[in-house]
Amino acid sequence: MKIVCDKNMPYAAEAFGTLGEVVLKDGRQIGAEDVRDAEVLVTRSTTKVNSALLDGSAVRFYGSGVIGTDHIDIPYLEARGIVWTGAPGCNAESVANYVTAALLWLGGRHGITLEGKTLGVIGVGHVGRRVCAHARAMGLRVLANDPPRQRNAADSEAQAFVTLERILDESDIITCHVPLTRGGPDATFHLLSAAQFSRMRPGVIFINAARGPVIDTDAFLAVLGTRVGHAVIDCWEGEPVYRADLLARAELSTPHIAGHSYEGKVNGTAIVYRRACAVLGQPPSFPFTLPPPPMPEWRTDAEGRRDEDVLRELVLAVYDIEADSRRLKVSCVSDDGARANAFDAQRGKYPMRREFSSVRVSVANASETLLDKMTGLGFSVQRGAR
Repeated sequence: MKIVCDKNMPYAAEAFGTLGEVVLKDGRQIGAEDVRDAEVLVTRSTTKVNSALLDGSAVRFYGSGVIGTDHIDIPYLEARGIVWTGAPGCNAESVANYVTAALLWLGGRHGITLEGKTLGVIGVGHVGRRVCAHARAMGLRVLANDPPRQRNAADSEAQAFVTLERILDESDIITCHVPLTRGGPDATFHLLSAAQFSRMRPGVIFINAARGPVIDTDAFLAVLGTRVGHAVIDCWEGEPVYRADLLARAELSTPHIAGHSYEGKVNGTAIVYRRACAVLGQPPSFPFTLPPPPMPEWRTDAEGRRDEDVLRELVLAVYDIEADSRRLKVSCVSDDGARANAFDAQRGKYPMRREFSSVRVSVANASETLLDKMTGLGFSVQRGAR
């Protein structure tokens, strides 16, 4: 059995090799001829999975190792009888790590104290939940907005959600974690445009780690530096041909890698592999054992220091988000094709980034409050350090 996999999925060859002959290829380069005689196709979000790719193929199972589904023509797959799966929640913790690192980096650069600020979270699925949890651990007030969940009377958590208008009116920080949808009552294409940006508090911090077209880029640029004080952009309209003018003005600009922690990518492969095994009637046999982290332990002394300063030192030691931004900024050129190639190359060769949970933390003279904050961010915390 032939299995075509995106080469940027960790353990794809090893795991799916237990089921058949694996062919690895760059996801954006997978074409109809590659899958003509394949029975299984496994990709990430850079492959458009539709009739142009799959008509006339032997594919009977498709797996997407990411959360989003806007790259998949789901009605087509279902009409063809092709069993498919996504990987919901696989990189939720990775994105929460990204948002936490971005906020602490901005706080350190601009002297902004995060504790006590109001964070508005638009979209409270797997990712949004984890972002909310991290924010609360750091002492932020959280407002959440998710209309599809709020309409479900059985969803008790969602009954406390607020309107988008209230998010815009009250938030010091706004972050987006919605899927990209173009129709229906909850369409998110250009969910945030001129009217929404003009309603935000002056100086707001804005983060887009959802999908690029969730914001109207021209409208956003018109308020960036005035209504929007600081921007963190991970997802771009038209990517991989991103807007160079937006990159130049955003303080942190990254190549759609918020969810690219090693754990997140491995989780995506594992979810798809196990579903493929179930569909094919084969017991899963690949163990997905993670290697030791590059920084297994972190130590410091909190004597006389603010909690937020200690958290910043810890988080940025584990994840140097500025380095991700710097790599994209220095690769920016005027030619669209070269810029797109550099964008994809940075995604494909992204260095191993481990999640906060991979690090053991020992802090001398730490209050229980600080230790609780670290635990809330996912770190493995040693209590009673001296």
